[in-house]
Amino acid sequence: MSEIKATPSDKKDRTAEEKDWAAAKAHFENLKSKKPRPPKPKYAVTIAVSSRTLFDMTAERKIFEEEGMEKYVQHQQENEDEPLKPGAAFPFVKALMVVNERLRELYPDGEELFDIVLMTNNHAQVGVRLMNSINHYDLTIERFCMTGGQSPIGYLKAYMTNLYLSRDSKKVGEAIEEGIAAAIMFKPDVETPLSETQLRVAFDGDAVLFSDESEIIVKQHGLDTFFEHEKKYENKPLAQGPLKCFLEALGNLQKKFYAKNERLQCPIRTFLVTARSAASSGARVLKTLRSWGLEIDEALFLAGAPKGPLLQKIRPHIFFDDQMFHIEGAKEMGTIAAHVPYGIGQKYNKGKLIEVEKQK
Repeated sequence: MSEIKATPSDKKDRTAEEKDWAAAKAHFENLKSKKPRPPKPKYAVTIAVSSRTLFDMTAERKIFEEEGMEKYVQHQQENEDEPLKPGAAFPFVKALMVVNERLRELYPDGEELFDIVLMTNNHAQVGVRLMNSINHYDLTIERFCMTGGQSPIGYLKAYMTNLYLSRDSKKVGEAIEEGIAAAIMFKPDVETPLSETQLRVAFDGDAVLFSDESEIIVKQHGLDTFFEHEKKYENKPLAQGPLKCFLEALGNLQKKFYAKNERLQCPIRTFLVTARSAASSGARVLKTLRSWGLEIDEALFLAGAPKGPLLQKIRPHIFFDDQMFHIEGAKEMGTIAAHVPYGIGQKYNKGKLIEVEKQK
């Protein structure tokens, strides 16, 4: 079959159409608004949050589970002028907005900002209540993805997501498998006042920032073998874990403040809160971060002590850990915690194999 060649007229029409699209795009980008425009995704640090992490939808979820989709949508429509209550991710989102405000002061035309996306499998009809709630709290969230009951995971890469926060463990697991930093959000048992001028993010080390390679040795061979292993490989960087890229993104934004001599007033502060011992196994962690070209503002080596009391002093907007007993301990003392379901730790509960516990 012979190839159909474009005529000069076709080429002319296509060129005219491309010019029209370029003109329309330029017009849209030059529109003025008092409300900050979202940054271009290729420059932004994109944070995708589910509706159930941003807002407390416990009552609405109960209607969905007990009465079905139609009653759930009806309830949302009937109450769409009533704002939803803040959820676990709400303080974190507010803190992201504070950082953006500072960045815009220093870089008025800058695009390297946080971009918050509402990523939900809610029906579009529920969107009105979500939008009304976002406007009620004056949140800067312009990008929505409402998938009408389908999993939104496939859209995360399209939105160039740097971090995904959800209440759904299955979706979070799927995101991590796709190489996207993700965690399951938990609201604390008691409310704690948080900083309104600085974003505070706390990370566990193994199986969060780093791979679970060292944790496997602890679980399978004990602490003494682990200490020997870490000493032997002290100068060999650990492999990266699921949240390494998010720490890197935070570090890049911190450098924007450092470049303006704002290190001491930087509105982003990062913390490493690890069960490792400093003298016995801490050097490899710090050398790994150095090899990645990353800084951590504060490093706390607890040598197996509970993390809750230290986190209570730090008061992070979010704390990432791979083990649920650390998450529970953090929650009990008022810390917003996010579980990273990754690595060998998922097979254990408080140091014991879950399969063994089930057999008892």
